[in-house]
Amino acid sequence: MKAAMWEEGESKYTLVEKDLRADVRRGIGAAQHYLMQIQREDGHWCGELEGDTILESEYILAMYFVGCASEERLHQAANYIRQKALSEGGWANYPGGPPDLSCSVKAYFALKLLGDLPGMPHMKKAKKVIRDLGGLDAVNTFTRIYLALFGQYPWERCPAVPPEIALIPRWFPLNLYEMSSWSRAILVPLSVIWALKPYVSVSDQANLNELWLDKPVPPSPAHGFWRQLFTTLDRALNFLERHRWTPWRAKALQACEQWMFDHFQNSHGIGAIFPPIINSIIALRCLGYSNDHPFMQSQIRELEKLEIEEGNTLRLIPCFSPIWDTVLAMVAHLESGLPADHPALLRAAEWVLSKEVKRIGDWKIKNPQGEPGGWYFEYANEFYPDADDTFQVLTALSKIHFPEKASQRRKQEAIDRALRWLLTMQNKDGGWGSFDRDCDKQCLTQIPFADHNAMIDPSTTDITARGLETLAALGFNREHPAVQRAITFVLKEQEADGSWFGRWGCNYIYGTWLALRGLECIGMDLTEERFQAAARWFRRIQNPDGGWGELARSYDSPEYKGQGPSTPSQTAWALMGLMSAGDFESSSLRRGIDYLLDSQRPDGSWRDDYWTGTGFPGVFYLRYHLYATYFPLLALGLFHKRL
Repeated sequence: MKAAMWEEGESKYTLVEKDLRADVRRGIGAAQHYLMQIQREDGHWCGELEGDTILESEYILAMYFVGCASEERLHQAANYIRQKALSEGGWANYPGGPPDLSCSVKAYFALKLLGDLPGMPHMKKAKKVIRDLGGLDAVNTFTRIYLALFGQYPWERCPAVPPEIALIPRWFPLNLYEMSSWSRAILVPLSVIWALKPYVSVSDQANLNELWLDKPVPPSPAHGFWRQLFTTLDRALNFLERHRWTPWRAKALQACEQWMFDHFQNSHGIGAIFPPIINSIIALRCLGYSNDHPFMQSQIRELEKLEIEEGNTLRLIPCFSPIWDTVLAMVAHLESGLPADHPALLRAAEWVLSKEVKRIGDWKIKNPQGEPGGWYFEYANEFYPDADDTFQVLTALSKIHFPEKASQRRKQEAIDRALRWLLTMQNKDGGWGSFDRDCDKQCLTQIPFADHNAMIDPSTTDITARGLETLAALGFNREHPAVQRAITFVLKEQEADGSWFGRWGCNYIYGTWLALRGLECIGMDLTEERFQAAARWFRRIQNPDGGWGELARSYDSPEYKGQGPSTPSQTAWALMGLMSAGDFESSSLRRGIDYLLDSQRPDGSWRDDYWTGTGFPGVFYLRYHLYATYFPLLALGLFHKRL
């Protein structure tokens, strides 16, 4: 029901409407003030990026392996792991989730290494959970290899990760560059570890004999051509390995070593993310590098940057997110009323422009006609600009106005370079992936070591729809061929109930918001039934408290789509989806606005108690600490414009 009254030809708002406008303005002002207070001196924003205890567990195991962390820091990390244990036992890979086997085994082993006894309450409960979930035979590839380092899992039962993959020519259908960028970064150093099979002994007290089942659950039989083929190949590779028939091994190890050295350049570690940094440290030790060697020291320093010490605990972040945080904060400020030439936003834009990619990276292999441009996610990661960050940077920069002509021209030149790069990165299906073009060979997901569920980097609705918003901001219309192909891709991905899957945020709430937003911006008529179905889906899944939430379990079981405790960021996504579909007045939308206003904290921020970011669906999830503030600010800003 409309909250406005009309009398004698003049618009007069009811007291309720006036109060709502005032409340929204106050909420916007408080959020803007909070973000301004935490802006860094050089203009950028960077909130904490939180992951699960696999980070602390692998930190303990890796540092124990190379012997270069102080006993105190290892015990601080162990304290953090103990804090995160579930009451029923074991460890989850996201709040509200069930115990995860591989996460629990790594945590259990790390604690045993540091002296925790199996009879302690948290260890006793964890042991039962681990055995109930299948024991050591059921853990994933990465966990098996980490355990094998310490003699706790047989190397011959680890899936083969042969370094010879670095020698496969690029014209061959299955080569290193057909894998996703993050898989390359993880697997190249991991292949060195697998090939050299190092061993560090541990005390009898630390062994994991109690986690082996008397009657292990047999592995699922291989179904389908590619699964059977790769399973057979894996067995053959392990057979050749046992019989030491590896004629190209020395050359392969040299190629992997050189690949690592090349990718250390202009980057805060390979990919500037935790898993390759940890794997690189172990791989360098396997190759004979001492802890005081410059290469080893450089990677240890990058790892140390990811540490956060708090009280008697130590936790690690998977990486930094400064460019992503900065441009999302910029757009939230701009859409909520800050002028395009505000000094704080100009400083942010200058900082972003200083991070433009100007070197060729891995993307060039599958996109030979492309020229450098774009932005990455972290502070330094020149090999890996990505489409998602670059689209969002361009959206932010398109709204900024520098008073000086030289700065405005420099901004436009950077936009033009990035736009040309993005257009060459569009996939054949019309969508965009993250880091590479046409990285979509589904057969690679059937390789035995691919159980991290992220071997490829295909087109996704969320990135493609973000691209539509950006292209619209840069003056593109629906007649442009790239836009037409992107629209076709997004429409094709819509599900029967009106929703869209979200790859990089949890989950259908994220994907559906971005799809509607992108299509609205590019000029689609969202009064059509298929889009109104998406709006009805949002209204149907709203929680009784007026908010929206979706736990990561929807990646494992689609029947959980749109279900979970309310969070500010997911509520903001749902509200923006409804507004894109033309809903500014329903009771559903107003209750969502009330939820945001009521849950705002005294300092102007919000907090997501549950995680809403996605690393690898089904495997690794994230809590972006600033998601809970700049997305509600953006939603309130868009709503206020229409009040």
